[in-house]
Amino acid sequence: MTPQGSGGVKKRAAAGALRGRVALVTGGAARLGRAIALELARSGADVAIGYHTSARAARATVTELEALGARAVALRADLARPAEAAALAARAARALGRLDVLVNNAAVFARTPFARVTPAQFDHVLAINLRGAFFCAQAAARLMGARGGRIVNLADVGAVRAWPAYLPYGISKAGVVMLTRGLAAALAPRIQVNAVAPGLILPPESLSPAALRRLRRRIPMGREGEPADVAAAMLFFATCPRHITGQVLFVDGGATAI
Repeated sequence: MTPQGSGGVKKRAAAGALRGRVALVTGGAARLGRAIALELARSGADVAIGYHTSARAARATVTELEALGARAVALRADLARPAEAAALAARAARALGRLDVLVNNAAVFARTPFARVTPAQFDHVLAINLRGAFFCAQAAARLMGARGGRIVNLADVGAVRAWPAYLPYGISKAGVVMLTRGLAAALAPRIQVNAVAPGLILPPESLSPAALRRLRRRIPMGREGEPADVAAAMLFFATCPRHITGQVLFVDGGATAI
């Protein structure tokens, strides 16, 4: 994996709203992160993806990004380590020349029933989901400088809906919502900070068909969302008018509306 693109053989058909911009997507190797990275590349961005253990998926995603005509690089980092989280943005800027958009997507989602949560489990979830996002944003803001840029955080409906079996996760995502609002105030007017809060998008494979049907009945749109729905919302915030900041967009089929 190199920061170079595909030699100019395959070029994007249109200039795109992010032409000439560089984006960093943490947790960008697979699942939602991959969909977001590809959507940004289709809009013209060169993309660095951060990953921790998904090296094979990261290589595959870089290949897909390059096939779209983007320069792309995969960078390994453990966001539970503050120094690595803080260094990731600088590494992306060195590889691709600048940094204009940070997508704080990386997160862990583990079942942690309240009575059995250990201090280590609690700290691990918050270290990646919240503290890692904070220090990635801090480093990115310094790199964006006077030129400005966009930071888009991945929140969750779990930030506003209590899930007793996932309390550390919900706490971390509630923190991401406040992080978004706090950063929007701290970094205005040069950097816009917003968040996307997905609902049911990629159901766990362990979920039984009956349980999935029950969840779908709670969604006004009648189905789970798709990664493309979240990616489109992320792209909106990466390209939206400059007067939009500090906002949280729920991509949940209307689940939080009822």
